[in-house]
Amino acid sequence: MTDRITELLKFESEAVKNIPLQTSFEEAINIIFEQVQVKGGKLVTSGMGKAGQIAHNMATTFSSTGTPAAFMHPSEAQHGDLGLLQKNDVLLLISNSGKTREIVELIDLARYLIPTIPIIVITGQKDSFLANEANATIWTGNPGEICPLGLSPTTSTTVMNVIGNILVVLMMEKIKFSSMDYAKRHHGGYLGDKSRTQAKGK
Repeated sequence: MTDRITELLKFESEAVKNIPLQTSFEEAINIIFEQVQVKGGKLVTSGMGKAGQIAHNMATTFSSTGTPAAFMHPSEAQHGDLGLLQKNDVLLLISNSGKTREIVELIDLARYLIPTIPIIVITGQKDSFLANEANATIWTGNPGEICPLGLSPTTSTTVMNVIGNILVVLMMEKIKFSSMDYAKRHHGGYLGDKSRTQAKGK
């Protein structure tokens, strides 16, 4: 069992190390910065299934680190939640296949409401429909899944989550987000106490 766990850990870590270095990281950060920090819009993330859970986590992490963001479920968007979108917002869509039906439909709906809305896509298929529709496409490298069936989103979601973390950190650095800034947004729990202590120490 120990050998198998070591093997699985190596597989996952190799997938992370093999995320392609690409200019689209910088392109995505510049889009988010312009729309949210300069124009006063917000980042709206979306994804279906496991990718949607990653998108939700990204939205909450961005929000807590100085970039207002919200998750929008692609199916609920068709039943009124699309109203979350406003002028100057930016969409960040996650789809490993690059052709998830609900996400494809969301692009059409969003553009019908706000024709010029910028779109960032994180996908495992760099020549997919969604990739071609995006203003910036971040390719995961399309790693194989660690799932023994090769089906369940496992390694692909690990990589997506890492890409989300990279975007958050790059944005924090770009806007010079401080411990005091964090403390103002995170009042409760251990992290709230730690951020206030760090802020006082500077």
